[in-house]
Amino acid sequence: YGEISAPQLQVLAQIARDYDTPDPALLAHAQAIQDQIAGPAPKLTTNYGHFTTRQNVQFNWIPLSQSADVMDLLASVNLHGIQTSGNCIRNITSDELAGIAVDEIADPRPFGEILRQWSTLHPEFAFLPRKFKIAISGAVEDRAATAWHDVGLYLIRNAEGELGFKVQVGGGMGRTPVIGSVIREFLPWHQVMNYIEAIVRVYNRYGRRDNIYKARIKILVKAEGQRYFDDVEAEYRQIMAHDGGPHTITQAELDRVTACFVPPALRCDPKSADAKIANILRAAAEDDIEFGRWLKQNVRAHKNPNLRAVTLSFKRLGQAPGDATADQLAVAAELAEQFSAGEVRVTHDQNLLLP
Repeated sequence: YGEISAPQLQVLAQIARDYDTPDPALLAHAQAIQDQIAGPAPKLTTNYGHFTTRQNVQFNWIPLSQSADVMDLLASVNLHGIQTSGNCIRNITSDELAGIAVDEIADPRPFGEILRQWSTLHPEFAFLPRKFKIAISGAVEDRAATAWHDVGLYLIRNAEGELGFKVQVGGGMGRTPVIGSVIREFLPWHQVMNYIEAIVRVYNRYGRRDNIYKARIKILVKAEGQRYFDDVEAEYRQIMAHDGGPHTITQAELDRVTACFVPPALRCDPKSADAKIANILRAAAEDDIEFGRWLKQNVRAHKNPNLRAVTLSFKRLGQAPGDATADQLAVAAELAEQFSAGEVRVTHDQNLLLP
């Protein structure tokens, strides 16, 4: 769900600097192919990490002989490459402002973490017809784009004030863009894993495995319509018939995971957001057009009025969106350590955010 620490960023910088270095002959061959396909193409670069629209980071030039060393480095800061590709559940994405957004109904990160622990290497999810992506949003504005995912979970409260999920299924981008269909208007929060298991079981049962272009769940939902919904509900009832559902989230478990997401202790003056500072910033923005533009584009409101969320952009001329050099990764880690309690978020715009 996009969270990354300053020490993790430093390791990513080290990997970019020391391991994202292909054999020169391989690089020259790849450059020749690119030039042949697209005409004279920009020079291929190395020694960088690439932030994706799904809050991941990729390295494209690691020699196979050194890949195990890279995995060891990742593990030293609790990072891994499990289920980053293949026909399985991928990483669970969320809003980069999760936990700090002013329009938040509930923090989606604890649910993202519970689902991550549950779905990682889960046998039901490890050999699907095709890749499977889940997104969770907990704010009024759906910045996680839940409708464009295989399963979209949107936190809401019902008329009684109870917390739950609006569940969408069958969304996706790619060669056949589809907006997800609402399969449940309100699902109690503690049943979300049982319900997702029902969704995946039916997908495993009927999903196409003979044609990679028709294997995503969006194709199954589009083809079967209400029949798919009915089968999911029947599967869910069967799951719930066993002692109320084997994957029901208890309040104690939610509290345990939520305790991992407490706001860090502030090191700033609690009066830092007073009118005097606001006037100084306003005057500076009027005096410096570029600073004013940055303040408007890169600084976001925060749930804590004494704080702001600041975006570090990786959009540069001559540099693909999301590409970050080893030096840029190291500087971002230093900024996070100095100004953001050692935490950054990967955004869907392929930038980093200091929360």
